[in-house]
Amino acid sequence: MDRKDLEKCFTQINGREAEEPSAEDLAAIRAANEETEDPISLEDFKQELEGCNGRISLRIPRSLHKKLKESAAMEGVSLNQYVLYKLAK
Repeated sequence: MDRKDLEKCFTQINGREAEEPSAEDLAAIRAANEETEDPISLEDFKQELEGCNGRISLRIPRSLHKKLKESAAMEGVSLNQYVLYKLAK
């Protein structure tokens, strides 16, 4: 995949409108929230996160790395912050 193809993919992805949840989605969310057990303790929560250190290693094409790095610089944030922002969208 060359830079032009990559930019086209980013343009298509970023150009999509946010989807609104359907009535079925909202009903499922409500049902799931109602089925949720009592809140867990902080210690139990920490135990659930055992083995998750918040780090991943990802190999990407050098051209994508360069594009992400340039975009992060334009936004005035670190590459890590920029990628986290993009993943969370």
